Amino acid sequence: MPPASGRGDEPGWAGGLRKLYNSVVDEPLPDSFKDLLKKLDGGGDA
Repeated sequence: MPPASGRGDEPGWAGGLRKLYNSVVDEPLPDSFKDLLKKLDGGGDA
């Protein structure tokens, strides 16, 4: 059976999964998470 997408031999659902992944990656980091990363890197006050 031929693949449903136009990208070689990947399954038809792969395009939807890629779209979901990209939407999550493009979301901005919450300020609380940025603060936590800053503290873990030693750049915070606490």
